[in-house]
Amino acid sequence: MSFPTATLLWSDRKRYFGLPLSFTKYAVSEDRLFQSSGILNLKYEEILLYRIRDISLTRSFGQRLFGVGSITITSSDKSRPVLVIQNVKDPAAVKELIHQQVEEMKISRRIRYGEIATFGDDMDDQLDGE
Repeated sequence: MSFPTATLLWSDRKRYFGLPLSFTKYAVSEDRLFQSSGILNLKYEEILLYRIRDISLTRSFGQRLFGVGSITITSSDKSRPVLVIQNVKDPAAVKELIHQQVEEMKISRRIRYGEIATFGDDMDDQLDGE
């Protein structure tokens, strides 16, 4: 099993010392964010973009030296509410790409969270139509 390649907008691997020497992969499609990890036992995670509530970027001194950074995604996804995209190249551009896709998906689904986070998870289910 791999990421759907036809609709990928971005993909990369977790990097060490600026080099993609990891078995953790990330990808963004038009409507989902993917993470796969492992070498023998593989684990796949997926977050629907319209469920993303917050995106933040951190770059430690060491990350800046190697031209990488980490993006933290907070979502209303029940199985994976926080996903950290660690040590990716050009993290500011990746964060902006994710932000733009999240906004497009929310507009296309006519979903605006605003400050709904204060209402709790039941409101997410109502917005999702579940």
